Amino acid sequence: MFKKQQNLCESVIDSMRPKSTWRDDVFLAEQCKERFLTVEDIPEMKSFGVYMGGMAKLYDGYWVERESVNVHTLIFTQEGGGILTTSTSVQAITPYTLVVLPAETPFRFELDPQYNYWKMAWMLTPDTQQWQHIASLGQGIVPFGECEQIWSLMNLVYFEIGGRASYRKLLLSEIIRTLTGFEPKSTSTTARVQALYNEIESSLHQPWTVAGMAERVFISEEQLNRVTKTLFNLSPRSKLIQLRMDKATSLLKYQDWSVSMIANRLGYKDPYNFSHRFKKHFGLSPSQYRKSHRLLG
Repeated sequence: MFKKQQNLCESVIDSMRPKSTWRDDVFLAEQCKERFLTVEDIPEMKSFGVYMGGMAKLYDGYWVERESVNVHTLIFTQEGGGILTTSTSVQAITPYTLVVLPAETPFRFELDPQYNYWKMAWMLTPDTQQWQHIASLGQGIVPFGECEQIWSLMNLVYFEIGGRASYRKLLLSEIIRTLTGFEPKSTSTTARVQALYNEIESSLHQPWTVAGMAERVFISEEQLNRVTKTLFNLSPRSKLIQLRMDKATSLLKYQDWSVSMIANRLGYKDPYNFSHRFKKHFGLSPSQYRKSHRLLG
């Protein structure tokens, strides 16, 4: 029973779709706790190029949806997780990642019910050259190992409200130094490709192409092919098929999922195409595979 409940939680993202219409909306459940850093309380933030910030421990329900804002939004996840919805994808927000939401782009992020807990820090920064190296990534989620450090530094700044201006400046300079030194485009291509396949795994229903995958991580198709083969000893197309087939074996264990439903969930509009691909991969048709494994009611 527990395993099936866990599977249903994991399928929340699979059931979500990119959005085409947007509205400005914010919701925090009563259990949520959030601290704010503002230029009114911390005037030094303005000279460091930070418009606003905060730290949150979120439970039970939380979402933020914006149609368009004139600042960049950065989210640093330390524990638990959320869900990011954009006009092109739905992605899981996991620990030790940075969510980048450039100015003038619509988005929605919310608490992931699979965890029902999300410990994260966030910053709003002006659309200036100072932040171009991060904003130029476009909307997305990238690995970021300094989430705990950012949380700790922002927490220390919060406790210095009304306190020592010189100490606040020192803490803010360390935050900016950490982010200024973060160069996603020129650092680990391997990390970006790994993050790409994590994203694909959580949105297998999307019409992924090798060209689109390469564009998403700012590399050529040839480079994506090299990195994917280094990581998995597979081509990008073969890795995509493997992810879909592995997910198929998981879903086939549940009797209430028809083969047609599974095919659609995995991005195959034609169930016969899915069945052909599955048999070629495993040597059994989906129905044969289902019969040979214990079914969960």
